[in-house]
Amino acid sequence: MAWIFGLMTAVGIVFFSVQGNGAGALEALTRGCDGAISLTVALAGPYLLWSGLMRIADEAGLVKKLARIMKKPLSLLMPDAPEAAAPVTLNLAANFFGLGNAATPFGLEAMRRLDRGDGRASDSMAMFIALNSSAIELLPTAVIAIRTACGSAAPYDIAIPTFVASLAAAGASIVSCRLLGRLIK
Repeated sequence: MAWIFGLMTAVGIVFFSVQGNGAGALEALTRGCDGAISLTVALAGPYLLWSGLMRIADEAGLVKKLARIMKKPLSLLMPDAPEAAAPVTLNLAANFFGLGNAATPFGLEAMRRLDRGDGRASDSMAMFIALNSSAIELLPTAVIAIRTACGSAAPYDIAIPTFVASLAAAGASIVSCRLLGRLIK
């Protein structure tokens, strides 16, 4: 992947130079770096806050309690995967608060626990991927942070439409996964 970005940068510099605007290339590179750093700093705060809260919840035992509460609903969706309840719950909770990056390690652990070792995806694995891909998101923290960093007058206005759309997407994913699971067997 790094060579693709390197190639794109080199092509851009050559393009600017051929046009006789080498200074424009340097200015664009500087602006791009400045924007990347600003965005990283703007996103770091919410990610650190929510990741820290998730860690505190885990160490306080709240995650195990939540996993116990979620065991029944999850068993309806993934009946052959009771041992994956904790990482699945953490993954869905992280996605619920818009922490896709924080959800990734939990998702990997859930898939490891759901793997039967036969080289094929189980119905529970397929359902988890469907739920993870269309995760219900109450608080899109990354989008809110970006909107705030860009000077939005109402950065939280995206929350309700995001929740409704993600709820519909999760419902469609569950139905699709169930129907396709029956058709493929």
